[in-house]
Amino acid sequence: MALSCGTKKTDKTQTTAGELTKVQLQAAAYRDVPQGDVYTSSVEAYATNNIAPQGSSRIHRIFVNVGDYVRAGQMVARMDDVQLKQSRLAMRNDSTELSRIKKLYDQGGVSKSDLDAVELAYNVARSQYNNLLENTVLRTPISGVITARNYDRGDMFSMGKPIYVVEQITPVKLLVGISESDYTKVKKGGVVSITADALPGKTFNGRINRIYPTMDPGTHTFTTEVVVNNADRVLRPGMYARVTVTFSSNHSIVVPDNCIVKQQGSGVRSVFVMESSNTVRNQVITLGKHIDDQYEVLSGLNEGDKVVIKGQSSLKDGDKVQVTDK
Repeated sequence: MALSCGTKKTDKTQTTAGELTKVQLQAAAYRDVPQGDVYTSSVEAYATNNIAPQGSSRIHRIFVNVGDYVRAGQMVARMDDVQLKQSRLAMRNDSTELSRIKKLYDQGGVSKSDLDAVELAYNVARSQYNNLLENTVLRTPISGVITARNYDRGDMFSMGKPIYVVEQITPVKLLVGISESDYTKVKKGGVVSITADALPGKTFNGRINRIYPTMDPGTHTFTTEVVVNNADRVLRPGMYARVTVTFSSNHSIVVPDNCIVKQQGSGVRSVFVMESSNTVRNQVITLGKHIDDQYEVLSGLNEGDKVVIKGQSSLKDGDKVQVTDK
């Protein structure tokens, strides 16, 4: 099992001839290393709705404002209702006439075609009334936050802009572009983690809700839709976010990151490994993922190799060393 490597300060005690460098060792060990990547994206509303009547009309009442949270079906505005009142009277009149004709029909006083004509007129009047009602008393079809209000009470709605824009933020979504080489690794329903620059120290869990079926030929990426529950509504549309997508995990050797020796002027990375004669060998390794304070080692080490984790800065290949616990 990999242990913590403690302080990152090195012990440079080999200052005189014959004095050995004191080093600490740690056995290379396996652990499960998540395989994935971090992608940038922006938080988006799960759904956006523009609230407006079908035609031009004067705005009679305004009930909500920007920033207000509204629930599906809540009244947000009321338009001039003159036409609505006229339509309601016409519908009631047609309803009364239909009742009268039905009685006459039952008594044999009118034909079936007369009844059908009056019934059709009533149904048309009722449909017109319901349509006017829907466009006079404006209700939000979704729950969310009012993000825009473009008119005031008494304004004439001109159909140029909606009266309100409401955005659903429980949940929110993020569209993430992932490299096409990982297309077969991403699965619908997979769990991801999200952080937002505006909310330091907080991590949110999300799920892959949809995988787009085509690739962008310019970037060679495909889009995945990630959905976050956002029950406390702290994530808001427009926030810059980082999405960590985990595809799988590798069972790999890991070593502390502060034991890695970097050769200047090259990309070569190595560690010092203890030999049986109390000498150290400079072993070139290939690194994988960086996890917390450890590195995944893809090649160059075997399980159980004793790696120098302190005192390595003054070592050279073949040096004799003194092993210490401090």
